[in-house]
Amino acid sequence: MLSLLSAAAANAGSPPAYLQFLPLVAMAVIFYFLILRPQMKRQKEHQQRLSALQKGDQVVTAGGLLGKIVRIDDHYVDLELAPNVRVKAVRSTLGEVVPPGGSAAND
Repeated sequence: MLSLLSAAAANAGSPPAYLQFLPLVAMAVIFYFLILRPQMKRQKEHQQRLSALQKGDQVVTAGGLLGKIVRIDDHYVDLELAPNVRVKAVRSTLGEVVPPGGSAAND
C-alpha cells in the first residue's frame, strides 16, 4: 500500500504529457502565421496578376527584362524588347506589370 501511495505521489509531481508538445504546437502556429500565410498570399496575388495579363501590357520578367506583350498563350508570352526584337518567355516567370505611366519598354 505504501508503494502505491509513493508512486502516486511521484506521478502527481510530473506535468501532464500534453504539456511537452505545447511548445511544438506553438512553434507550428507561429511558423504558419509568420512564414506560410504571407507566402501563400503573395503567390495568390501573383497568380491573379498573371491571369489579368493582356496584349499591350508592359511587364518585367524574373530576369529583369522589360518588354511589351505582343502575344499571349496559356503557358508562353511573346515579348517585344525593342523594335523587331521579340522573345518568348514562360508566363509564370513574369514578375510584375509596369503601370502605363512608367518608363516605356520600346524607346
